[in-house]
Amino acid sequence: MEETISLKELLQTLKKRMSLIVIITLLAVTVSGVISFFLLTPIYQASTQLLVNQSKNEQSMYNYNEVQTNLQLINTYNVIIKSPAILDLVNEELGLDMTAVELNGKITVQSEQNSQVVNISVQDPDANQAAKIANKTAEVFTREIANIMKVDNVSILAKATVVDQQSPIKPKPLLNIAIGLVVGLMAGVGLAFLLEYFDTTIKDEQDIEKTLGLPLLGVIARIDDSHIQNRGSSRNERKARVRGESVGS
Repeated sequence: MEETISLKELLQTLKKRMSLIVIITLLAVTVSGVISFFLLTPIYQASTQLLVNQSKNEQSMYNYNEVQTNLQLINTYNVIIKSPAILDLVNEELGLDMTAVELNGKITVQSEQNSQVVNISVQDPDANQAAKIANKTAEVFTREIANIMKVDNVSILAKATVVDQQSPIKPKPLLNIAIGLVVGLMAGVGLAFLLEYFDTTIKDEQDIEKTLGLPLLGVIARIDDSHIQNRGSSRNERKARVRGESVGS
């Protein structure tokens, strides 16, 4: 029985504070939409791929040990790609007005497990700039790795390209609005219950029983002032009528 009463009280609280919940939810959705569409800068991404593999002639055979060596080298290559030795050259050859640290923050290097393919992804507000940085980074690394590690087992598998009307990778307005809707709804419901918890005013006889812990013996009915005035007017009219009849007789 207590669970039913508690559930009823919860529903009553939500119903009573529904306007507050709706206002907070709409406010959160509006703020997230405005920020996503008008304040956040669109970021585009371009990616290029490198293949870590020894060049072979037609007579060469598959060498398992060599593949394993290439896989172990990939982790080292991922670090070298984002090192100042490579990024300083990229910055210089592209004429970028940024430091190696700033350029490093735009570049992400990753490879799938047990794969000899390395992905170089670049994020930038300019899609063309992102593609240029990705391609130049792959080009410089492929050229310089032979001097750094005395190996020649890296080649460019695919270059970064820019398509017409390319969509930004972030922000995602619809996702942000959905998140704002959920957050606003949770905040509105939480605030509604918080206000109800701190509201200690007594509104009806049930609140009296709950506060005092005593059974309710009776209730004094509320009488409207208009009803009292109407009864007073009727009483005066009857008195006047009786007085008039007495004078007439």
